[in-house]
Amino acid sequence: MAYALFTANRNYSSWSLRPWLLMHALDIPFDDRLVPFAGPDNAEEFRAFAPNGKVPCLHDDGVIVWDSLAITEYLAERHAGVWPSDPVARAWARCAAAEMHSGFSALRNICPMSVGVRADLIAIPAALQADIDRISELFTEGLDRFGGPWLAGAEFSAVDAFFAPVAFRVRSFGLILSDAANGWLGRVLGHPAMMEWEAMALAETWRDPAHEDEIAAVATISADYRATA
Repeated sequence: MAYALFTANRNYSSWSLRPWLLMHALDIPFDDRLVPFAGPDNAEEFRAFAPNGKVPCLHDDGVIVWDSLAITEYLAERHAGVWPSDPVARAWARCAAAEMHSGFSALRNICPMSVGVRADLIAIPAALQADIDRISELFTEGLDRFGGPWLAGAEFSAVDAFFAPVAFRVRSFGLILSDAANGWLGRVLGHPAMMEWEAMALAETWRDPAHEDEIAAVATISADYRATA
């Protein structure tokens, strides 16, 4: 197999993080193709490698797989450990990952991922609080049912990768989760692959105005740990 994974800026791209982290955590080798955001709409540039003009996108010897969940399922057909081996844990993990994939729009829109930034939200709307509460509930359920330390049991799996961007968002915006959820946040932030992603994000000197404006519209930045040009 000769995988190539196309991703965008480490600081901003939560969708890119998911398959990148999963493949690193499971020691699935791939060629890392970083294509930075270059303006408010990158669709045409990104269509050079992805039919939908978005990241992430996986290439495998002529097979093109776009969308993070589709990439995950493609890998699951070829590699052990993508989902938990226990069928009950696997069903729960798939449901939780799908919920993250399609939901939590308030969290996504109000707290965009910016790994190197710390910011104080101007307000926490009810929809955002509902997302925060649901994440706490979901994390606590997974940890209690399957014994931890990861969301669906003893081994890191795709559901952990799907929620990994939440850890950066929680830290960046000082969101308050349950004690159990915070325990998982600490573990995922300390995962070697997450730490590698974070180091690359902090080293980036690229700034995408559209992403920067998203944060400025909802929060006051208190610290920025990213490298400058």
